[in-house]
Amino acid sequence: MTISLHHEWESLLPANDTHPYRTGAWRPQNREWTATDMVVEGTIPDDLNGVYLRNTENPLVPASERYHPFDGDGMIHSIFFSNGKAEYRNRFIRTQGLLAELDAGGPLWSGLAESPLVAPRQDGWGARTRMKDASSTDVVVHNGVALTSFYQCGDLYRLDPVSLADDGREAWNGKFPDAGVSAHTKVDEATGELMFFNYQTTYPYMHYGVVSPTGDLVHYTPVPLPGPRLPHDMTFTENYSILNDCPLFWKEDLIERGIYATQFHRDMPTRLGVIPRYGTEKDIKWFECDATYVLHWINAYEDGDEIVVDGYFQFDPSPGVAPDATLEQRMFRFLDLFALQSRPYRWRLNMKTGTVKEGPLSDTITEFGMINALTAGKNYEWVYSTIPAVGWFGFEGIIKHNVVTGSEENYRLPDGVYASETVFAPRPTPRSEDDGYLITFTMDVVNDSSQCLVFDAQNVSDGPVARIQLPERICSGTHATWAAASTLR
Repeated sequence: MTISLHHEWESLLPANDTHPYRTGAWRPQNREWTATDMVVEGTIPDDLNGVYLRNTENPLVPASERYHPFDGDGMIHSIFFSNGKAEYRNRFIRTQGLLAELDAGGPLWSGLAESPLVAPRQDGWGARTRMKDASSTDVVVHNGVALTSFYQCGDLYRLDPVSLADDGREAWNGKFPDAGVSAHTKVDEATGELMFFNYQTTYPYMHYGVVSPTGDLVHYTPVPLPGPRLPHDMTFTENYSILNDCPLFWKEDLIERGIYATQFHRDMPTRLGVIPRYGTEKDIKWFECDATYVLHWINAYEDGDEIVVDGYFQFDPSPGVAPDATLEQRMFRFLDLFALQSRPYRWRLNMKTGTVKEGPLSDTITEFGMINALTAGKNYEWVYSTIPAVGWFGFEGIIKHNVVTGSEENYRLPDGVYASETVFAPRPTPRSEDDGYLITFTMDVVNDSSQCLVFDAQNVSDGPVARIQLPERICSGTHATWAAASTLR
């Protein structure tokens, strides 16, 4: 392997850090690498051509009071495949907040688990304001550019998908919304359009928009809600987008006092809003469903008069804790997918009658599902999810689930090794929906190393066909994406 150190950043974190999400699989990096002539165990498939991008949280500055893993500064990992070869890079996202805090030598904004009132600066970004936009949650590729996003609402930062060269903030030709963009934008591979929403603490509380394949904001409309909400994700079909109003949200009477405490209202319905892709608030049709919180959706499609929507239903969105639980135990119970009882679930929304049929697709606890992006918005068969760790936020393996037959196949990593969100890369001329590869990064705490694993998606349980050694152990994180070489500039 040929390795070069691109840049080493100064870390202001304590030398003997003990925070559970700044140690172990979540130990942050402060070095940026470029690696070619990668060391490979097995064989990288010749027909795997494109880039796997992974967003991770890597804090360089301590929190004012309480650190939450989603506060960490964004770092993108890129591994580019071409004709049986691979090259790797990792780069910090040069956000305004990161550069300002490093220049100040300490935290300037509050984090997710802190009151905004503790922030030395009051000009942050996000639905809460006064928060640093770390851009460390998601990454997509649209119009040939990688776009990274923040856990709540914020800016989108632009990078070259392969070199990870910094290209500043996305502007959409001067039309980028003042309220920012939510964590998860959605790209329709069939049309090249990008759909998004945002939310805020003032009326109308939500907006929805569409960006053209060439990067112009061409549609933006208010989506009035009963009050401030905390939607995280959305999905779409060929003709509609599906938004949500879940009954877990901030207590409105406390917001004026700078307190952002969430409450799950078990007596309120979950509402799913179906809007034509270029519709307005007058066109939205709302459906009332069983109470839950949905962090991530899987896919949606049209089936006659029905809109079929798949996502992860939390059977206990507000898990209890012992009376003597520590502050960290109270904070981080919302990261434990077993405590949340997150399971794949299906809603069938009848556009003519307004009725809903709903129920679980599996009893297996899982989340962070990825599909073949060519089936997004269409009838599909396969989802590739993570096997969560018990009691904390980590992924112990991959599960391949057939949403039609209910069959499941999995691959579990050895003890002390954790996976990343796993993307699907289709073969150039696929013979079936699952004819392609699964790609993930690992964090091996036992051997202090990381690898990129490549699986044959049709034989997941057989294990990786290729293991590619990375320059150093990376930090765990949240989301990832795949972009075929044909979509890159």
